[in-house]
Amino acid sequence: MTRRTTTLLVTSILIIALAAVGLALPVPFVVLQPGPTTDTLGTFNGRPLIAIGAGAKTYPVKGKLLLTTVAEQPSLSLVSAVRYWLSSHNAVVPEELINPSGSSQQDQQRQGQLDMVASQEKATTAALHYLKIDETVTVAATGHGLPADGKLRKGDVLLTVDGKTIGDSVDLRADIRKLKPGTSVTVGFRRDGSPSQVTLKTAAADDDPTKSVVGITPNDKPPFTVKIGLNGVGGPSAGLMFALGILDRLTTGNLTGGATIAGTGEIQADGTVDPIGGIQQKLVGARRAGATIFLVPAANCSEAAQAAPGGLKLVKVASLSKAVRALEGIRGGDTSQPGC
Repeated sequence: MTRRTTTLLVTSILIIALAAVGLALPVPFVVLQPGPTTDTLGTFNGRPLIAIGAGAKTYPVKGKLLLTTVAEQPSLSLVSAVRYWLSSHNAVVPEELINPSGSSQQDQQRQGQLDMVASQEKATTAALHYLKIDETVTVAATGHGLPADGKLRKGDVLLTVDGKTIGDSVDLRADIRKLKPGTSVTVGFRRDGSPSQVTLKTAAADDDPTKSVVGITPNDKPPFTVKIGLNGVGGPSAGLMFALGILDRLTTGNLTGGATIAGTGEIQADGTVDPIGGIQQKLVGARRAGATIFLVPAANCSEAAQAAPGGLKLVKVASLSKAVRALEGIRGGDTSQPGC
């Protein structure tokens, strides 16, 4: 073997070794995969996932209302990133999108849990508002420099707006927002057991200067307990399925008609369904779990239509009431529900 041949051989070995090391090194990407599903009408760790307390009449349920999730796999090598990228069931995305700079994995998990708790509270209010079941509304906080600041305080029970009884935080917000900014409004409340009232001059809302706010962050308390016992799942996207699960337990008949129905969507207290991420993976996870119908937030419809697996019917929903109407129609044999 000549010196030149030896040099070429050693160089080739070094290049191969460096390439192998490079392919094995982690890359700043995360793979999103279909995650597990959970039946909001079923049990979790041996207990009902949604438990309705004394004071409410509940009804038997059948079928399944599946909440869907996305599983994340970080610390990818270049080889594994390419392999996952070639799969139609997975999505490889920059890690920066999942964990923004300056936030640790613990920070993300903590925020995910806070979002989950908030989604459960909003789902409860949305379901009870739909059923016209009043809740007790208290002041959780007031906005600094806004009309209620210094006039109302944490723990005050809100009773009326200009003499009209407040049913829940949805009613409170609607009654205030419909006023022209600068309008005087009288809020009746109870503090330490004693009734009182205060007159506030409304301010313009940040999201719409033609609407009014007074700077109250409300908290709704149902007339009976609603406990959602789900651990290990974060984020707000299960809100719609939580709300439907609560509704199904509090009403006669069955929303599912005995079918396995999956869905996703962040829900607001007024029942509005907002879009979520990971719709492609959630569709796959739902079909794997046996779902035949998937409730899709309206804003996710275009993306969902391109990724729906065979055998899964997509139903577009923009609100809790529309989701209920769609399920009632499907149960009755109506196949003309709005799709994606």
